[in-house]
Parts: sequence; C-alpha cells; structure tokens
Amino acid sequence: MSDMIIIRGNSGSGKTTVARALHDRLPGSLLIDQDVVRRDMLQTHDHPGNPSIDLMETIARFGLAHEQIVILEGILSKAVYGDMLTSLAQDFDRAQAYYYDLTLAETIERHQTRSQAGSFGPDALAKWFLPHDVLGWPEEVLIPASWSIAEAVAEMSGQK
Repeated sequence: MSDMIIIRGNSGSGKTTVARALHDRLPGSLLIDQDVVRRDMLQTHDHPGNPSIDLMETIARFGLAHEQIVILEGILSKAVYGDMLTSLAQDFDRAQAYYYDLTLAETIERHQTRSQAGSFGPDALAKWFLPHDVLGWPEEVLIPASWSIAEAVAEMSGQK
C-alpha cells in the first residue's frame, strides 16, 4: 500500500517542524521539503513552471516505486503546485492532505519563535501570505492554531 502525506501552509505555520517529527515517527518514510528542493537544491524562485515542481514529483514517484510513505511538506500554493499534487494523489493508494489554516497574525507570532526570525520579518510574511489556500479535496484536513505538534503528528501518523 502506498501512502502520501501532504503538509501545507504559510511560512511560519509549523509545517516543517511537524513534517520532521512525523518523518522520525514513521521509519522508512521519505521526507520531501519544498524549501530544500526549490531554494537550496535548485536555487529557483517560486512561480508556475519552476523546476522544483518536476523534481518534487520525481522524488515522490521514487518513493511510490519503492513503497515508502512519502511526506511532502511546504507552502505548496495551490496555484503553483495544485496540479502536481492532484496528479500524485491519484497514483498513491492513500493521499492525505493537511493544511495549516492560520491567520497572518498567528503565523507572525509563530515566526518569532523560529531560528530564522531574524532572516525576515512580518512585512515579508504579509507579502507571502496566502489566506485559506486549500486544495479543495473532500478529505483535506484543516489544522487549527490550537493543535500542538504532538497532536498534529499523532493525527497524521494515525496514532491518535
């Protein structure tokens, strides 16, 4: 059985922290971090048709072929990545999407606790902010601000 877990949300929402904890909880899983692929590996900007879309899809399909649980994490805006995510979801036996549905104020507050807080501030977060950028899938789970890291990991790993 092939599983894919998609964790999306705005910058500062907590998705990377949860994805890493989930990866630790699920031995043999494959974690695909959008920032690592797009920014670190390819050094490209986030726009439609950027090469990270194809590379993330290729990595996810590698995980599918090797029967790994694939965890795909990032802002992954619907406008840029939605078609790729939908295509992948159709090929996995189970694809579950989670979206951190937080306010701009909440993402700014959470950003202040991060090690990258000095790298960019509230103005950048406001510029990048995409309110309620859900995929619109019936099974998509909206994560509220009240969920702790442990609660999110338990929900996503099926160990609630």
